[in-house]
Amino acid sequence: MPSYPTGAVPGRRSLLLGAAGTALALALPAAPASATAPPRARPFGRYGSPAHRLTEGTLYVHPGGLGDHTTVQAAVTAANGTDRTLVLAPGTYRETVAVSATRTAMTWIGASGDPRDVVVVYANAAGTPRPEGGTYGTTGSATTTVQAAGFTAHGITFANDFLRTDLPGNPGTQAVALKVQGDRSAFFHCRFLGHQDTLYADSVALTAFARQYFAHCSVEGDVDFVFGRATAVFEHCHFRTLLRPDLAVAPHGFVFAPSTARENPNGFLAAHCRVTGEAPDGYYKLARPWVPGSDLTAWPSLVVRDSVLGPGIDAVAPYANMRDTYPWQAQRFAEYRNSGPGAWITVPENRPQLTSAEAASATRAGYLGDWDPRTPCP
Repeated sequence: MPSYPTGAVPGRRSLLLGAAGTALALALPAAPASATAPPRARPFGRYGSPAHRLTEGTLYVHPGGLGDHTTVQAAVTAANGTDRTLVLAPGTYRETVAVSATRTAMTWIGASGDPRDVVVVYANAAGTPRPEGGTYGTTGSATTTVQAAGFTAHGITFANDFLRTDLPGNPGTQAVALKVQGDRSAFFHCRFLGHQDTLYADSVALTAFARQYFAHCSVEGDVDFVFGRATAVFEHCHFRTLLRPDLAVAPHGFVFAPSTARENPNGFLAAHCRVTGEAPDGYYKLARPWVPGSDLTAWPSLVVRDSVLGPGIDAVAPYANMRDTYPWQAQRFAEYRNSGPGAWITVPENRPQLTSAEAASATRAGYLGDWDPRTPCP
């Protein structure tokens, strides 16, 4: 596939859109002219430059060569020691990136502060053929994979711009933007863009209860686009459901698909969030349980509370089964004090509600324990 250093990829649905739906110009913003710094000489904004580093170990990534590295993966590979901070200049980084378990306590910072400006994107899907034979599978489709503990990202877009029309007739349409497995992983003001299986909140093993935190982030997709077995807390996040032009009837998809291990007391928690979308009213389910073949004892857990559910969510039957042998009613699904047309309780048995006592522990602290992820950006 050819490389497109800036802007959206020709012929694909534009994942890189501005607030008004117009394509973003991802070229470097012009810096104020001065006698000592010509325009574009300061592409890293308030986060310094290679000449004036945040810390001694900070690495700067710039697709045009003005930093230490031109690709994110090269910077990840080069990062050593305990200080592993990467500052990413505005641009489109068309590559796959892997942060191994040994790269602990790594921080990525989008230099502009606007996640629309810094985009890490690729277009592999589960059914995409590998050069060496076989296909990538869901896990291998991820644009970015983070296995390390203590990972933090600020102001970055993680995307997978695979389209179903790229592999016509192929059922392997799962295409992950981010797979995160490490404990104490936090994302602030980030975007996660894709279609099926956009955000994979996972752990490194069935017995590992990885804690993850997402604040003021946005996630878009259609089928199971937030899924996995992590203990994941979403606060003040926006979940956006996409229109499925290939489907004429409901459901078009599902927002959440947790696969929480039975021994884990906490799965997904969405608090003070909102769900909007492009599809007709009632065309999306809020969730369905995922009991994967690798863990047939999974007991999926999801709590959505104090959130606004738009009309795209089926208020009468907001949950569905992924497999009839694991009905959603037997899982740990519950809501609390939600509002909006997608939250109307028209059939009470279809919308389990937490009691006030149960809601007291369905909080960030209740899920994350002694880890407080709300650290300021450097």
